[in-house]
Amino acid sequence: MAIDVERARADTPGCENVVHLNNAGASLTPSVVVDTVVDYLRREAEMGGYELAERSTDAIDAVYASIARLVGASPDEIAMFDGATRAWDVAFASIPFAPGDRILMSRAEYASSVMAFLQLARRTDVSVEVVPDDEHGQLDVGALRELLDERVRLVAVTHVPASSGLVNPAAAVGEAIRGSRALYLLDACQSAGQMPLDMDAIGCHFLSATGRKFLRAPRGTGFLYVRRDVAERTEPVFVDLRSATWVAPDRYELVPDARRFETWERNIATMLGLGSAVDYALAWGLDEISARVGAIAQGLRDRLIMIDGVTIRDLGERRCGIVTFTVDGVETEMLADSLRAEGINVWTSHITSSRIDFEARGLESVVRASPHYYNTDAELDRLADAVAARV
Repeated sequence: MAIDVERARADTPGCENVVHLNNAGASLTPSVVVDTVVDYLRREAEMGGYELAERSTDAIDAVYASIARLVGASPDEIAMFDGATRAWDVAFASIPFAPGDRILMSRAEYASSVMAFLQLARRTDVSVEVVPDDEHGQLDVGALRELLDERVRLVAVTHVPASSGLVNPAAAVGEAIRGSRALYLLDACQSAGQMPLDMDAIGCHFLSATGRKFLRAPRGTGFLYVRRDVAERTEPVFVDLRSATWVAPDRYELVPDARRFETWERNIATMLGLGSAVDYALAWGLDEISARVGAIAQGLRDRLIMIDGVTIRDLGERRCGIVTFTVDGVETEMLADSLRAEGINVWTSHITSSRIDFEARGLESVVRASPHYYNTDAELDRLADAVAARV
């Protein structure tokens, strides 16, 4: 069934205030998510934090189950965090690198990830190498196969870069490394919530994602998928009362699943908000969301490409709900600021967040418009008209 856009907008009060085309930054949250968070906080204030948490065990467990459904995994393979960066960091830090190991990464890796690789390389004898792109501007799986050897310990891929509309071939990467020594860490910050994800089909060992983007959850939420067999043999860099049990004065035992990566203190209100957002997305259907988002993003590209002086900067054989562009003679930050002043939310991506990719393409920055299924054709027209007026 097609997305009922009118109902989606009715569920989203923010649609009355702004043309929100910055869903790759943070989406407008639906009322049901806001209500979930606020109701829990109100009850916590009335009852006490520990006491309400104890009574909410079933609701919290349901969030793990919902996220597992979202990504085609089991609840015991899911850990929750206060954001995707923390989730990605604990996964990366748990990998036992040894001198001589190699890290292979995509050209479009995000700055935080690359800096973590460089920091590790600075401290240890580990090399960091970029897998070339193919003719479509996405990771070249054939080149990846040629680079793989027994020294490759990690293959890290950003599924959907924040600075381009491409979708990297995540499942083909998983197939390429199957049977090798390498672990596969997939950053799904921009893909979770806008397209179906299936861990068996993708074949990654770790997947990190945020709640605030296309999942439409509160800020300060995220999760990590850890394949069961990897969790069983991996130790987090930090342990506490959530991740382990102190069983003797000189010994602790890690919990047996992905929750060994979590810490005891957490924001239960926003966790439940994340669960509510995931349930909301599942109710619409990820196939339906993906079709709607892909179509409306292409509609925006079609409008922008007709404007003299506008260049679409998206790459990839498959494209998604992120539309990046530049305007001849117009500075990207000034353009984004002027659009926001008219009630049209867009964002900018700069070379500092994706240096390898931007340097290869001769770019300093791009304007990023990222529609979601609740956006309308009229809103796309409004953006295109506003851009055309500035050319």
